[in-house]
Amino acid sequence: MTNQPNWRDNGVRIVRSNELDSNTPQTPGMSRAAAINHAKAGADKLWAGTVNIQPDAKTGAHHHGELESVIYVLRGRARMRWGDNLEFVAEAAAGDFIYVPPFVPHQEINADPEQPLECILVRSDQEAIVVNLDIEPAESPETIWIGPNHPEQ
Repeated sequence: MTNQPNWRDNGVRIVRSNELDSNTPQTPGMSRAAAINHAKAGADKLWAGTVNIQPDAKTGAHHHGELESVIYVLRGRARMRWGDNLEFVAEAAAGDFIYVPPFVPHQEINADPEQPLECILVRSDQEAIVVNLDIEPAESPETIWIGPNHPEQ
C-alpha cells in the first residue's frame, strides 16, 4: 500500500472574506490584509491579500525589498508614483494589473476623490517586507486615511 497524500487536509484551501488577517506590516494611507500566507493557507512561496485605499488618500513612500508585487485593481482608479524621487507616474483602472519590481520606491494613490480603491495584492514570498521611506513624495500625502493600523502622524 502506497502512502497517499491527504488531499482533504492538505489540498485546496478556501480563505473566506471574513478570515483575512490585518496583522501585517502597514504603510500609512492604506490597509493591507493577508488572505494567502503560511498561517492562513499553508503557502510557502506566495503571499496574497487585499489592499484598500480610502478616497483621495495617498500612501507614504515605501518599497518591499527583494519581493516582486502584483496589484490587480478591482474597483477604483490607482495612481502609482515610483522612482528615487517618485518622479514617474501612471494610472490603472479596474481590471488592470500593476507590477512592482524589487526595491522600487513607490507610492500608491487613490486617484478618485469620492470612491475607495480596492485591490488584490500578490507577492513573491512569505516575508512581510515593507520599508517605509523618508523621501519627499511627489504628491504630498495631505489626505492620509487615518484608521485601524494608521496612527495619526
